[in-house]
Amino acid sequence: MTKHNSKQTDAAQGGPVWDWAAGHGPITGALSATTGMFAIATTGAATSMPPGWALAVGAAGAIGHTAAGIHLRNAGRTIAARASSWLIGAGWTTWAVTNGPLTWQALGSLAAIGVGMGTATRSTNLYEEARELEAIAAEERAVAAELSAERRAIAEEWAERIERICGIRVKALAVEKWAAGTGFTIDAELPGGATYDLISKRSAGLSADAHLPHGCTATASPGVHQGRALIDVATVNVLMDERTYPTDYGPLSILTGIPWGYRTNADEIRAYLREQCALVVGPTGSGKTNMVHAILAGFARATDVLPWVIDLNAGSAGLPWVLPALNHQPEQGERRWRPGIDWLASTYEEALLMLDTALAVARYRKTAYQELMHRNNTDLLPVSSAIPQIMLLIDEGAEILVSTDRRMRKLAEKILEVIRIARSMGVRTVLTALGATGSVLGNLMIRREAKVRVALTGGETEGMDLSKMFPGTRGLRVEQAPYKGAGFMGTPESPAALFKTWRVLPHQIREIVAATSERHPALDAVSAKAAGEAYARRWDDDRIAWMGNPDTTPIPTGQDGGAGGRSGLNLSALRDQPDTPATTAEAGPEVDRLADAFMREIDAQFGTTNEPDPSTPASRPERERPERRGLNLSALRADDEQASAPQGGAGPEWLADAIAAIADAGAVGMKPSAIADLVGKDRKTVRAGLQQAVERGELVYRDNGPHSVYVHPDHT
Repeated sequence: MTKHNSKQTDAAQGGPVWDWAAGHGPITGALSATTGMFAIATTGAATSMPPGWALAVGAAGAIGHTAAGIHLRNAGRTIAARASSWLIGAGWTTWAVTNGPLTWQALGSLAAIGVGMGTATRSTNLYEEARELEAIAAEERAVAAELSAERRAIAEEWAERIERICGIRVKALAVEKWAAGTGFTIDAELPGGATYDLISKRSAGLSADAHLPHGCTATASPGVHQGRALIDVATVNVLMDERTYPTDYGPLSILTGIPWGYRTNADEIRAYLREQCALVVGPTGSGKTNMVHAILAGFARATDVLPWVIDLNAGSAGLPWVLPALNHQPEQGERRWRPGIDWLASTYEEALLMLDTALAVARYRKTAYQELMHRNNTDLLPVSSAIPQIMLLIDEGAEILVSTDRRMRKLAEKILEVIRIARSMGVRTVLTALGATGSVLGNLMIRREAKVRVALTGGETEGMDLSKMFPGTRGLRVEQAPYKGAGFMGTPESPAALFKTWRVLPHQIREIVAATSERHPALDAVSAKAAGEAYARRWDDDRIAWMGNPDTTPIPTGQDGGAGGRSGLNLSALRDQPDTPATTAEAGPEVDRLADAFMREIDAQFGTTNEPDPSTPASRPERERPERRGLNLSALRADDEQASAPQGGAGPEWLADAIAAIADAGAVGMKPSAIADLVGKDRKTVRAGLQQAVERGELVYRDNGPHSVYVHPDHT
């Protein structure tokens, strides 16, 4: 640093800055040579040096430079110029030592020699540079000629093969080798009236004739215009090897595409889902679950996407993206992780709630953002991190659409409505299915809107009708992709062709959740208003308790609406209650009592019968009950008696102890589950009482997803 500053100071003072490590150029070289000659001549004349010494030194220098030039393969003119400079300089020095260097004749001749040396040096340097450039160009021409010869051979070979197999004579205009070294592309001009389909439908024959390895194909696709075709020939089977998901977890955008896998040329393929829906099919063992994780990995990396997941199979598709955040214990100064997905539904009720919320958001956006779309001169909602797109991933959603179950049909109606009305407002779907069958693809809405399609084959032929999955595309055969995670993918931007998705390892999911936690967008205020409490409380303890505790996993209901193992009426008010004798083998009397109460309530409200109840004395006084909309079910009365706050804002008896405990907790607050354990009540009852306290201003609810807490107003 000191040396550098010293140089800057010298330059500022006007002094020269010398670089003693630099070589001599034409001017400095000539100046150095002439000053050296003058110094030797002056010293030699003053000390009576024998003149022959200077001549001997010059001759030695000429011989040395000649040998060096030959070793470096310099041009003859360069060697001659350097040797001549040594000899001329030695001759002048010898003459000056004899006759004196301080005469005008000596000085003038020395100056002329210096100019000649500089000119000769500059000329020879330019010539050497030209020789070097010409040598490089000649080498490049040789390489190009070799490559050109190889390309010409490939072009001629495939033109002859296409003529023999397909019956048309094409003209190969160019051959481009893939950067990964796994194949090449031929740009071919088709004869008059021919189309690329004539080549595409004979893909298998061309691949066999070329003796391509298993998993490698020769496929044709449209060229720059209808008279041209691009023929992709894979020579290395990249689908055979398993590749893990790229560890670059950098930000993505729904507007620039989400990578879902890679083609046979090792180039990644992206799904553009701003306006398109997607359909992913794959039988058991084909890698469909892994594909779902690869899709969710891309959504988690995106800065303008909120992924919502519906998986009625115990939420298994979304749990790996939620549990790392729920189980994360932040260190000092570290923020809590946010889940990799924004909402997870594992039950029919939660799925219905999610779909209703998505529809409400889409409808509200249509009116609330009219001015924004007008300013941007577009009929599509400008999606960004401020207004994120909602991506609904529904595992085995295509099966829901064709289900005959009454409740599943209701979900199907909601899914189709989302697909139908929510495109412009930034709500799109990704559906998965077990096979590409007519029942799955029979819905016109799916065929029309799901333009991004993936068929994972895994070598399975049953239920894999690729002609229905990719209509109009020829030459696709299941046996071309017998590997797990491999199959065919087609988008509006990229025709259907072989591809493979990356393997997403379990530890990578945790890494992606950690790396993208701060990147997830929040639902915009307009949409959050439309989503309401159903969305705001999606991470409440009572709704996510099943995620970390297998004992609380919701039991799926059957077609008759009855919960598994529970007899009698399937009342939603009873589903979250602890087991009672009514759910055991001795439940008969309790069921009868509930049925009698149910019939009495119908009689009281609708007057359907005047028959007296023989089990009830006529003189029994009617107990006053709070007015309620709908049926006054006895299953709900206990909760009302405990959770309803009396007039005057008092609240249930346990509320005072709960508020005192929350106040003692300070600014950290207390989670609803901790309060329920403290007062010995169930979470539903506690939450109802605490919410009423919030409405009265006695408490403050701090919404933080799974880590939401209640805080005393003194600490806010």
